[in-house]
Amino acid sequence: MILNKKLLFIFLFFLISACSSIPKNTADGCSIFSERYLWYKHSKRTEKKWGTPIYIQLAIIKMESDFDWLARPERQKIFKVIPFKRPSTSLGYSQAVKGTWKQYKNETGNKLATRTRFKDSVDFIGWYTNKTEKILKISKKDAFRQYIAYHEGWGNYKNYKSKQKIILLAKKVQKQSEKYKKQLNGCKKSLNKKKYIIF
Repeated sequence: MILNKKLLFIFLFFLISACSSIPKNTADGCSIFSERYLWYKHSKRTEKKWGTPIYIQLAIIKMESDFDWLARPERQKIFKVIPFKRPSTSLGYSQAVKGTWKQYKNETGNKLATRTRFKDSVDFIGWYTNKTEKILKISKKDAFRQYIAYHEGWGNYKNYKSKQKIILLAKKVQKQSEKYKKQLNGCKKSLNKKKYIIF
């Protein structure tokens, strides 16, 4: 009985560690998925469900949180010293804000979704980019414009040309998505052959 409890504790420890820790090389899609194979399955499912390429999903997460499940905007400071409130309610891999996350849950019926879970985060990105394509007529393969809409929101998208900072961020996302695409083309076959085994 004691042995079973110890084994259960060890299993839970490794399961939590595997789900929550940040991959060693977040700039390499093959490296990410070699460490987190279940993430590949979730990303692939999102691509099939929403039509959002895996490399776009990863590029958005890379920019938003760098794959930190507990990422949040830094607190503002009073007199540059005293910690104050955060500038937004963004949280998790996708950095979704509370209001948009609530809309996602209502529209998809995914009531138990949480922003700190990778599976839900990529599904959210698929849902969001799909709506962007419908609302703004932006292809889900257009990393540059999709990211601007993701960052600014559908209503504010039209004003992005006056915001150089956003344009620079979107260019970084585009460049990173191209890298991920090239990397994943090289390891896709081995990822698709791999089987995930739970001991």
